[in-house]
Amino acid sequence: MLNRDEDILKAAADWQAAGRGVALATVVETWGSAPRPAGSSLVINEDGTFLGSVSGGCVEGAVVTEALDVIASGTPKMLEFGVADETAWNVGLSCGGTIRVYVEKVMS
Repeated sequence: MLNRDEDILKAAADWQAAGRGVALATVVETWGSAPRPAGSSLVINEDGTFLGSVSGGCVEGAVVTEALDVIASGTPKMLEFGVADETAWNVGLSCGGTIRVYVEKVMS
């Protein structure tokens, strides 16, 4: 089961209170078929621990990797992932389509 928004925000606040760097990734747009709707989010701490979901498959791993860079640099990123339906399963996108994900460092 995916975690609720309240759980994701609480994890972000708890990690930050514990002195960890934190980033929030949010689906801002989708085109075609996408496993998670706009507004879906994933919170990541500097250790690579995460909670929530923005897509699944290799996309989630790529977002976590980019989030670690955002935590280190403080510079937000806009990521875009897309694939044709015929190759979607091969790269971990269950439905094909395209998603755009905004990743930002959580500041206190």
